Amino acid sequence: MVGPRAYIFFGLNVVRFLSIVSLILVFASSIFVIVTDVEAVNAFEAAKQSGNVTAQDFADCEYIENSTVPNQIGGVFWAVINRLLIIFQVVMLFLSEIGWPSAFFDRFFPVLGTRFGLGALGIFQGLIGAAVLSQHVDDFTLVSAFFLFVLGCINMFLGLLFRESAKSRRSITSWREEAKGVLPTTDLRSNLDLNRSGSSGSGQSSTSSTICDEKTRGVSEFGAVRNGSRAGYGFGRQGEKAAGLRGFLISKPVESLPRYAARRSASIPSRLSRTSRSPSPEPHFASGGSAI
Repeated sequence: MVGPRAYIFFGLNVVRFLSIVSLILVFASSIFVIVTDVEAVNAFEAAKQSGNVTAQDFADCEYIENSTVPNQIGGVFWAVINRLLIIFQVVMLFLSEIGWPSAFFDRFFPVLGTRFGLGALGIFQGLIGAAVLSQHVDDFTLVSAFFLFVLGCINMFLGLLFRESAKSRRSITSWREEAKGVLPTTDLRSNLDLNRSGSSGSGQSSTSSTICDEKTRGVSEFGAVRNGSRAGYGFGRQGEKAAGLRGFLISKPVESLPRYAARRSASIPSRLSRTSRSPSPEPHFASGGSAI
């Protein structure tokens, strides 16, 4: 049976797909509007040069006919710059939605990176949609901008709902990594401990529980306290004295040598005994065979 995590994954990816489609539509409509504006400006300039448009007609119209270009100084320039900026923003949002390059966004534009949610993405989409809808455009551009604005509102809501975990929940790579951990895992040590504890008798279990309680009590009495109300006795004379009052005995370990170490006490007398049993050398002289 499909769990809630799967529904969230598929739901977020459906919104992601619709968001990508809306960005593509706005990208295409922006190019279409640029072409339409340029053609309208060229037709207006041709009509003005031919004398079909008077100076009064030129002063009365606020926008050039059949375009989004305002009839003012530098109107064509700013209209084209506006569409180019919208196209640039749409491209950046498109790359953020497909998740490439994620390292670039995490470093230079973190609000669109993997560590942030969908709220910032929805705000940018809403701003682009509102900027396009605030002008008199054709039906295709109008529908595309309205679609993008609706998706921006949905992304803002999902950003408030899931916060920074929204992109990780809809990521395909994280879904695969989490799917690997669905199968149950067992720990051999825990199984061995359970088997040993299950095979032991009631007396042994009660003894182990008593020892565990005593260890816990010993830690609370002689160790450091977590809440910081009083300090522990440590490992010095105070700790040894407090342990003796509680009935705990600290035995000193017996000194011992490893098996491969040589025994000095046994080797030295053996050498002395060998030297004492060996006869002393008799001196010899060149003049005679024995000493006088």
